[in-house]
Amino acid sequence: MLETDRAFSGSIPENYDRHMVPLIFEAYAQDMARRVAALSPHAVLETAAGSGVVTRALAPQLPADATYVVTDLNQPMLDYARSRQPPDARITWRQADALGLPFEGGAFDVVCCEFGAMFFPDRVAGFREARRMLRPSGRFIFSVWDRIEENVFADEVTRTLAEIFPGDPPRFLVRTPHGYFDKALIRRDLEAAGFSDVEIETRAEQSCAFSPDIPALAYCQGTLLRNEIEERAPGTLAEVTEKVAAAIARKHGSGEVAAKIQAHIVIAVN
Repeated sequence: MLETDRAFSGSIPENYDRHMVPLIFEAYAQDMARRVAALSPHAVLETAAGSGVVTRALAPQLPADATYVVTDLNQPMLDYARSRQPPDARITWRQADALGLPFEGGAFDVVCCEFGAMFFPDRVAGFREARRMLRPSGRFIFSVWDRIEENVFADEVTRTLAEIFPGDPPRFLVRTPHGYFDKALIRRDLEAAGFSDVEIETRAEQSCAFSPDIPALAYCQGTLLRNEIEERAPGTLAEVTEKVAAAIARKHGSGEVAAKIQAHIVIAVN
């Protein structure tokens, strides 16, 4: 089993989809689905599909004769995404690395990727591979999170964990999901991959939950923060999650909570 498979095996795909998706991904998935569907594409490739939130939003909006290839590097996540998707003959599921896609070049009208580019070990290579997949004038549409300070719950979780583990604070959220926010760098990377027509839109949304327990569970047990917490203090995951929930409650109350999230939506034309 791949290291990434071990990291996202067990309950993380379910926790991710149950908690993280409605908390921060759903609104952006609906937005991406609208953008892709508006192009009336006949062939769509999705990379880093995760638990399938974009897939579920986009598939019903595609033409009846469209083809939709859904990929992710992580097989457990892909299996979970497939289990949540109603049967659809237009969809092909394929485990694949976005940096080395096993498809013929120039085969797709759109390549889309929601919040996956931050995880690419070589972003220019990943962007170059997306461009290779596109037909002339095809679109590469992807999203990345803005800096962590613009994403309130993520920032508060990180600050609380730094108080709990002052000698070795878990920095996964800062380092990876919120580590690729510089629009000038994104543009340079896309240009290095061969794209010259690039549009970047910054879009704010609200992250809402029924209680402060939800963002605490989402971040501490539905992301790779879980691994960092368990490495530092085995057997304390539930206790740490409760402390994070309490910190969020002190700032936002013990009932329904809401806070700002912000991301960049990028459209690059081949």
